[in-house]
Amino acid sequence: MPRRRKRARFEQLTEFERGRIIGLREAGLSYRAVASRVQRNSSTVMRVWKQWTDECRTTRKSGSGPRNVTSARDDRHLVRMARTDRTASSRQLAALWSIATGVSLCASSIRRRLLQCGLRARTPLYRIPLTHDHRRLRLQWANQHRDWRADWQHVVFSDESRFNLWYHDGRIRVRRYAGERHLPECIIERHSGRTPGVMVWGAIAYHRRSQLLRIVGNLNSNRYIREVLQPEAVPFLQSLPGAVFQQDNARPHTARIVKSFFAAQQVQLLPWPACSPDMSPIEHVWDVIGRRLARDPRIVASADELWKNLSSKNSLICFTRSKPLPYGRSLTRLEKHSLGTK
Repeated sequence: MPRRRKRARFEQLTEFERGRIIGLREAGLSYRAVASRVQRNSSTVMRVWKQWTDECRTTRKSGSGPRNVTSARDDRHLVRMARTDRTASSRQLAALWSIATGVSLCASSIRRRLLQCGLRARTPLYRIPLTHDHRRLRLQWANQHRDWRADWQHVVFSDESRFNLWYHDGRIRVRRYAGERHLPECIIERHSGRTPGVMVWGAIAYHRRSQLLRIVGNLNSNRYIREVLQPEAVPFLQSLPGAVFQQDNARPHTARIVKSFFAAQQVQLLPWPACSPDMSPIEHVWDVIGRRLARDPRIVASADELWKNLSSKNSLICFTRSKPLPYGRSLTRLEKHSLGTK
């Protein structure tokens, strides 16, 4: 037997449902049979049929039904309160409403009024907190490089990223019926400690890419030189005439010993504003790789197995061959990121 569709309290019949009730009754079905078909009470079916036989009318009378507790002016006041504090819950708004007006209003009424006015609770967009100086430096950097065209072909973007064994991006949804919230198949486990995973380093240029390196443990400046720059980054830069190296402002990257190493190797660095990972194209590469790993149906049981999947797929090669860097084409997007509107 199919599950009965859950309805909101006092939900009105639609014109289609009223016409369907009349059609089923004219076909000779009983009140109980019609009520079972349309999933309504028998008394509701009787009222619709009586209204049709007595008045030849299926529409509701104007003004019928429960009246709103709030007026149009109250609704505008409520919208202003919700827009003043965007993160306030319906219960918090109900408490503020009671203090401001002296009239109690339940949280469900608050939600209905806001929905009628087009305000729906949604998942917020998360971004890095930026100060005024961060925004100013990002905009200054974008203005300095806004006329670059072919110059971007010489830039090598590099970064580290971590891929966890149990990856999800927060967009997972579970399809379930009411009352099934605590079923094992409807629950996603969340680990309280640090999730096991693999830290990697990589670099991309306009039509080139480096090898993907695995970093075990914490990365400091000495390990950065010994395990990343000397064996992979510097040879990769030397193979590109006029290469400019980009890295973020992490502590292992900006240590004095690392700066001395770059000076000794005559590596040209691209100045980079603080708190600006979203401005680097390689961040999108990590995002694509993470999504591909999440779609892989095979279960990964260890960090070594995860690293094997990463290195065997060679995701950096697949991505950079199919999608050249967008910097030479989309300066509008670059300036938008510099303003902190990720």
